[in-house]
Parts: sequence; structure tokens; C-alpha cells
Amino acid sequence: MSAYCKEEGRVDPAGPGAEKITALLALAEEFRLRFAAGAPQRDRQRLLPHEEMLALRRSGLLAMRVPREFGGPEIDMVNFSRIIRMLAAGDPNIAQGIAPHFTNLEKLRIYGTPAQQRHYFDLVLEGCLMSNAAAEREGAFIGDVATLLFRENGVWRLRGNKYYSTGSLFSSIILVTAAHEEGGRAAVFVPVDRHGVTVVDDWDGMGQRTTSSGTSQFADVEIAEEEILRIPAYGDRRTHEGGFAQLIHASIDAGIARAALEDACEYGRTSARVLRESGVRGAIEDPYVLHTVGEMAIITHSAESLLERGAALLENAVQAAFAGGADADRLPSADGLPSAGRLPSADRLLGEASVAVAEAKYATTEAAIKVSEMIFRIGGASATSGRLNLDRHWRNARTHTTHDPVAYKARAVGDFYLNGALPPINTKI
Repeated sequence: MSAYCKEEGRVDPAGPGAEKITALLALAEEFRLRFAAGAPQRDRQRLLPHEEMLALRRSGLLAMRVPREFGGPEIDMVNFSRIIRMLAAGDPNIAQGIAPHFTNLEKLRIYGTPAQQRHYFDLVLEGCLMSNAAAEREGAFIGDVATLLFRENGVWRLRGNKYYSTGSLFSSIILVTAAHEEGGRAAVFVPVDRHGVTVVDDWDGMGQRTTSSGTSQFADVEIAEEEILRIPAYGDRRTHEGGFAQLIHASIDAGIARAALEDACEYGRTSARVLRESGVRGAIEDPYVLHTVGEMAIITHSAESLLERGAALLENAVQAAFAGGADADRLPSADGLPSAGRLPSADRLLGEASVAVAEAKYATTEAAIKVSEMIFRIGGASATSGRLNLDRHWRNARTHTTHDPVAYKARAVGDFYLNGALPPINTKI
């Protein structure tokens, strides 16, 4: 097991009480400040944040979604989203680098056997960091999977190549999505140091430069039965998996917008100059600068509000889903009230939450891109200095928001409100 799974002590298993949540939020704020201090240099020199990832591993934040019955805090979706947003405001590369870790935990909770859940949740409580490898470059459609899990002479083996293996160089385990030879799909827990596994540092995106999102290769890697996470009813069973992943992405985008807003304010207070004909003595009095910063703040805060709404509805839906729908009639639908004559099922709550998260993802995408560009309306040419590296915000936003086309999110939202249609199952919506 790599260094990322070794830890001096386990995570405090306290439940998600107010004091615990406050402590986790305070810890995230400390990391935000620490990450922000080094983010410009890491981006400029493409320095992978190995030390920062190790610090996160030791902190216990990587276990914040581990269920309480397995000794974890199981923090709610709203506060989870806030923490991801805070980390992303410090450095969105780090927030994206740990994003697969949390989606893996939700997969484990949805599909894992009790033995698998105990084993891998224990590893996370001990400080283990997991990444994933799902995307491939081949295939006619986004999401097509050619990587194969097959049996050879009674031994399971994994063969294939993955791209966008985010966080792989920081992790000790990669959860690999593969086609199962018996049909359907599976996710496979693969130790990074196992024979036949190669992780290539070849990510060359213009932004999010230090996420370790390169290629991973699996050359007939031997797989144990207990490392195989079967995904039953793929395409037929609605879960919170897609909405949860989108909540993370939206939180990262919101964090980028927040960081851009804060840097714009700092630059306006300390460095921006004004035209002589403006009639004012400094940028903080310039009505056009004030208007720009005000617009940036409004866009940022509006997106954050939609994000919190989506997180709250997703939390309700998850509670209903894991309760088997028994409590669904006491939970609100997307508009806050059940429709007349209808008590929402867990399936409907999951669908409505997915729509709400899609709204948030659209808003945070637009906010991240626009607010990060508006910095340069405050500072002029001097704001483009490589020393400041303010352009990293826009590069990070533009790169991260290409994960999926938000036009499909607007379409899904419109179809829901106009026609009452829930989004498709097992998509990125």
C-alpha cells in the first residue's frame, strides 16, 4: 500500500453534530488559505500538490462522507458542497484532484457488499486516497467503455487504457470502470502499485494543470474477486450517483468564481489605477469599477444560492433512497411542496434533485467563466502580468467547465418544468 494509505491515527468517528460540522468547515477554511497562497506558483510551474494532498489525507476531510455506521462523520450534502467550494476557492486543482475519491465512496455505498464497504471505508478512515479511471478516448459516444474485465484460467484480469484519470498520481487505489465479460459494467478497485498498472503524467490542459488527470494503463492486471464492484441494472436504476458528481463539479466552479471575485477586490484595493478624467482618486471610488465588482458579486452569490438549493434537495433525496422511500412523503419536491394528489417517491425525489443540481451546474459554469474574465475590466493591462497569474482563474474555469455541455442541462431543466419529464437515468445531468 502506498504512502497515501498510511496514517498515524484514525479519523474521529464523531457523528455529524453541529460542533463536528463547524470543526470541519473551519478546517476547510484553513486549507483554503493555505492552498491559495501557493496556487499561482503551482499553476505557473506545474508543480503537483503532493504535500497538500498528504495534508488533506491526515486531516480527516477525505472521510467526511463515510457513513456513520462505519465510523465516519457522514456530513450532509449542503456542508459537503460548502467544503468542496472552499477548497476550490483555494486551489480548484486540489478540489478536482480529490473529487473522484468522493464519487468512489458513493459508488461503494450504493453498490458495495457489506464486506467491501467495511474494508474500503476502513481504508479511507485510515487516510487512504482513491482516484478513478472512467473516461476513454475511443468509442462513438462519450461514456463508451472498451476496458474489459475478463477471466483467464480462473483468474480475473483487467485490460484497457483510460484518459482523464484525475488524481491518479496522488492516490493508492484507482477505481476503474470496465465492461464485465458476463454483461453490464463493473468498477474495479485497483492498487496503483500492482503489476501491470502504469500511470502516465501526460495531462497538458491549458487550465487545471496540476490535477494529475493523465493516462492510466492496465495490462492484464490481476484482480481479486473482492475488488470487483458490480453495477447492477446499469441504465435502469436511478441513484444519486450522477447528481452527486455534478454537485462536486458545480462546487468547484463556484469556488473558482469566489476566488476570482476575491482576487479582483484585492487587486482593486491595492493595485488598480484610474483614468485622470474619472474625477476620483482611486479605483475603490471609480463608479465603473464598483459596478463591475458588484456585478461579479451578484453573479457569484446567485450561483452559490442555486448550489445550496441543489445540495439540500439532493440530501433529501438520498435520505429517502436509503430509507427505501418510506419517508418520501415527508420530503419536499423540487418546488418545495409536493404536487396536489401526489406524494413524491424516492425515485422522483432523486430525479428532481438531479434537475436542481443541473440548474446549479449551469449557473456555476456561467459564473466561473464570466467572473474570472471580469477581473481584467478592473485592472487593465497591468492585471495580465504573469507575476500575478490572474489568468489562471479563467483558464481553470474554461478547462473544468468542459467536463460536460451545460446546454444539455438547460434542456433537461426545461423539459422538466415544461413537460414534467425527469432526466435520463445514469447520465451526467
